[in-house]
Amino acid sequence: MRPERIADAVADRIGWARREYGPDIRIFVAYADCGTRGSLDEVLATAGVERIGGAHCFEFYAGAATYAALQEEELGTFYLTDFLARQFETLVMAGLGIDRHPELIPMYFGNYRRVVYLAQSDDAELTARAQAAAARLGLDFEYRPTGYGELATAITIAVGAA
Repeated sequence: MRPERIADAVADRIGWARREYGPDIRIFVAYADCGTRGSLDEVLATAGVERIGGAHCFEFYAGAATYAALQEEELGTFYLTDFLARQFETLVMAGLGIDRHPELIPMYFGNYRRVVYLAQSDDAELTARAQAAAARLGLDFEYRPTGYGELATAITIAVGAA
């Protein structure tokens, strides 16, 4: 929820890993940019560490081509992952103050048209939570089973290159 903290937190973890396991440990960051505006990539370049490609997890879960198509189809899309579906009330509703001020929904979500749930698992409860989140925001709902998308491929490549 605080993209400005991501780069420093990752730098700290890289430092910890190198102290704990040695300076030559191969590290791969399975984290997208997620709103750091390039600061994560700066940290990783300085540290000589690679990360999965993509601006955020939605892109690597859906796959870059599918995500681009979803964005082209409807720019006003709010995405949920399994984690976000599970934590919607805490992270979105309470985190944005909507639980206390529902009149904020049009201000935050007035330009959105749909919720796309990029499901990593086949979990009926999480799907129901994602549908409820869309209904709560007054948005159309779309379910897309993605599994771990390009994340699994990137990790497999990274491990194979080690």
